[in-house]
Amino acid sequence: MASSSAATSSSSSPRRFTIKVPCTSSNIGPGFDVVGLSLSLYLTLKVTVDANASNALPTLSYTGEGASEAPLDPYKNLTTRCALYVLRCAGVNSFPHGVDIKVNNEVPFGRGLGSSGAAVIAGILLGDALGSLKLSRARLLDHALMIERHPDNVTAALMGGFVGSYLLDLSPEDVQRKAVPLSEVLPEYPSDAGEEWGRDPPSPPQGIGHFIKFGWAKEIKVIAIIPQFEVSTAKARSALPDTYKKEDLIFNLQRLAVLTTALARSPPDSYLIFQAMQDRVHQPYRKHLIPGLPRILSSVTPQSHPGLLGICLSGAGPTILALATENQESIAKTIVEEFAKEDIKCRSEFLVVTEEGAVVTEE
Repeated sequence: MASSSAATSSSSSPRRFTIKVPCTSSNIGPGFDVVGLSLSLYLTLKVTVDANASNALPTLSYTGEGASEAPLDPYKNLTTRCALYVLRCAGVNSFPHGVDIKVNNEVPFGRGLGSSGAAVIAGILLGDALGSLKLSRARLLDHALMIERHPDNVTAALMGGFVGSYLLDLSPEDVQRKAVPLSEVLPEYPSDAGEEWGRDPPSPPQGIGHFIKFGWAKEIKVIAIIPQFEVSTAKARSALPDTYKKEDLIFNLQRLAVLTTALARSPPDSYLIFQAMQDRVHQPYRKHLIPGLPRILSSVTPQSHPGLLGICLSGAGPTILALATENQESIAKTIVEEFAKEDIKCRSEFLVVTEEGAVVTEE
């Protein structure tokens, strides 16, 4: 058990480290709540711990996407709240003295690119680093899944690459711990919050989630078309039905079984991948949230755009993900123009799959 306050270096020189977390895309067509993909837009934290500094609580500053929206109070900010959760699960009740965190964010909020998952993973790694806990990747994932209850985004962000994940069946006692409301795991700190608030959070059970990394053919590049509006995850989830037809579930399972292998094969088979990326579980029910979506998914094909492999919603949207081996600029231009017909402005990002996942680098 660690001491009641986070360890600080015995040396008077400040400690510096960087945390870099990739953005993610989930679902990838038929893989609803199952598969995730780690991509090359990043949430980066540059952290200094200086015992001689005057601040008792961490100071935060932001640049990049959403900089004006991010809370700077460490008891309100998602990343630092996650860090404090990890510390307190290890018996470390408070942040170390003199922490300064400079955040640069490339991941747009509410667009289906895993911005909250990246913030959670950054916080989990921050807590581990600040407490010098040296938790295993599997144990870090347990902590993340107590906060972010869907494994696809956080697993891809932490582990990197193209991953499939699931939540384990747990013992009755562990089910009870996992079912603890998020308000208890990561409480919304009141305006008068201090060190005594939110003590003794529920520690995560061992092995909540398991995953496997699939292969990814080196030729496959990723195009993200990001509309300039947000779709909240809660709203996107509420659009889904409570029950599904058996034939629709079989449709998705068949395609997902093919897709995870097809995306690893070189050279990629465009016909096979395009058909395997079709979905009947989430995209049809979310089309009203994203103007032009049905037309885009049906009209941008390998026949109309050579080099295209597949197209789908990224997560809950509204970002559109297109996989291609060539002609990325032409594919992106067409999708942007289709959104423009709905008076929606977009930007394009040309990305690669990042195999490394989240990293912490000591300076």
